[in-house]
Amino acid sequence: MTARKTTARTLPLHLILVAVGAVMVVPLVYAVLSGFKSTDELSSNPFGLPEHWRTGNYTDILAGGDFWRLLGSSTLIAVGTTVLVVAASALAAFSFARFAFRGREALFTLFTMGLMFPFAVAVLPLFLLLRSLGLLDNPLGVILPQAAFGLPMTIIILRAFFREIPGELEEAATLDGCSPFGFFWRVLLPMARPALGTVSVLAVVTSWNNFMLPLLVFTDNTWWTLPIGVQQFQGQYSAEYARVFAYLVLAMVPALAFYSVAERQLVGGLTAGATKG
Repeated sequence: MTARKTTARTLPLHLILVAVGAVMVVPLVYAVLSGFKSTDELSSNPFGLPEHWRTGNYTDILAGGDFWRLLGSSTLIAVGTTVLVVAASALAAFSFARFAFRGREALFTLFTMGLMFPFAVAVLPLFLLLRSLGLLDNPLGVILPQAAFGLPMTIIILRAFFREIPGELEEAATLDGCSPFGFFWRVLLPMARPALGTVSVLAVVTSWNNFMLPLLVFTDNTWWTLPIGVQQFQGQYSAEYARVFAYLVLAMVPALAFYSVAERQLVGGLTAGATKG
């Protein structure tokens, strides 16, 4: 009876998980299969399996240099943004978590207010600032603003984790002759690997999916990212839906591959932060 009661209680939850999984997986499977069809077959048989598997929709895109250039640009910008935002946020979070100074909470509140500042409001002043600094058509014109907008969330996550590190460890390191920065570099950062992994994954995914900022900064297609490439490809081949689906799938593959590898690190970091102490 106990097993039946447990099954009856968990069945609605399982059904909800199956429904959510179907909502997420079905569009992806549909896009993959559509990329193997011709446009005519996609119109006549939108939901069935392809009668003739046309791998050319995928191979033609991979054979061209534009896709790989967009992929390289997105990777460079995502990695640069992640390194910058994690490094700056770790130092700031360390100061907010381990040092007591006048105005600390007010300054931290100022950082947290950045979460309520929408990017759309900053488009015009940001464009004027980047133009005055000569950062248009420059990867730094995307990396620096992305890192700035990523600071609030990253600092909040890291500060919460750093504050849970026992003070006895810092006292022992100080007695051993370790400076504050030495404690940060040699003790705190190694212990904070789950949290650092979490914020790194969030920074990469946010940068990878960013569309508006690269569109604002890059007028030359040399530094276009994949989201912009998807829009341009869709406009160029607006009548060839199968090729557009193939391009969309290929553009999603790097992000999905990265997330599948980093999923355990992301979940582990969130779990460690939630259960610590």
